[in-house]
Amino acid sequence: MFEAATILSLIDEEERELVSPHFDLEDAWILGSALRESARERGLPVVIGISLGEARVFHTALPGSSSDNDEWLERKARVARRYGRSSYGVGMLFRSRDQDFDTHSRLDPSVFAAAGGVFPILIAGVGMVGTVGVSGLPQADDHALVVEHLRAHLASRR
Repeated sequence: MFEAATILSLIDEEERELVSPHFDLEDAWILGSALRESARERGLPVVIGISLGEARVFHTALPGSSSDNDEWLERKARVARRYGRSSYGVGMLFRSRDQDFDTHSRLDPSVFAAAGGVFPILIAGVGMVGTVGVSGLPQADDHALVVEHLRAHLASRR
């Protein structure tokens, strides 16, 4: 098992890498649809959501997911929006400092969750414009699924 600092270093690299020249509603549909199809083919019980600003622009749930996954997705998205980085990165940042997010962030854990699965949508020269996220798997797997598809989406759009 990796230590939090090692995982954080990998996440930092992903956050530097996964920056798009643009991202709009069409991109949200294409990325969300690809994520959904991949999750469906793998039989993953996940909820997938994409937001631009505060607007939810893509949302889907696959068999085996539940309303609990919707709540987790929103709590993780709030962390990504508040900190401007992936929810997994925020959680690992606190762990690398030997701190517990729920205690040390002073944020309500029923509203915020620093668990893996939500990644910021970053535009070069602009910054964060939204989030893409998954909930339903272990946090590292949620994060990896989003990164895999965001990376593929950005590669196909360049």
